Amino acid sequence: MTPPRARTWGRRGHTPVVRVRGRSWRRWSIAAMCCYKPGETSRLIYRPRRHRKHRGKGRDTFAWSDYRDLIVRAHIQLQAPIVLIWDSLNTHRAAGMREYAAAHDWLTIIQLPSYAPDLNPVEGVWSLLRRGPLANVAFTDDEHLERTLRRGLRQIQLRPDLIDGCLAGTRLTLTQQPTTTRGSQ
Repeated sequence: MTPPRARTWGRRGHTPVVRVRGRSWRRWSIAAMCCYKPGETSRLIYRPRRHRKHRGKGRDTFAWSDYRDLIVRAHIQLQAPIVLIWDSLNTHRAAGMREYAAAHDWLTIIQLPSYAPDLNPVEGVWSLLRRGPLANVAFTDDEHLERTLRRGLRQIQLRPDLIDGCLAGTRLTLTQQPTTTRGSQ
């Protein structure tokens, strides 16, 4: 609930102040996927989660099974094989996730180097959120934060040019490999 800070303006000699209610143990996690396919509109698929736990009890982040569920939903929506390129978050590298990927031929996982946020298009989505709808906002309650998050993600979702810009910011490009039929080289 603590707002990200961003630059703003104010009268000379009067520093703008954003008051917040203090730190909160409440937490939000968001998992997102930027989906690209040559010749098609780019898409953003996301899943926010509010954690309502008491301090010290239970998990306060996504588990590998939550990421698996997001990937399955993406596969159903896109109706295509998925090549997933993601960072080295420990949940992404969990044994259950590796086993799931090995059991499904429509899913290929490629790990980014240990610390390479500049190669991850989703980092661009987080940047757009922090600089846009979340900047300099003192959230009054959980529902206000949730509405703002969902509205901001929806605005990005409706603008494929922004999602394309997140890929362009990584300096990675899409290339389509020619498909070969089995038995031919």
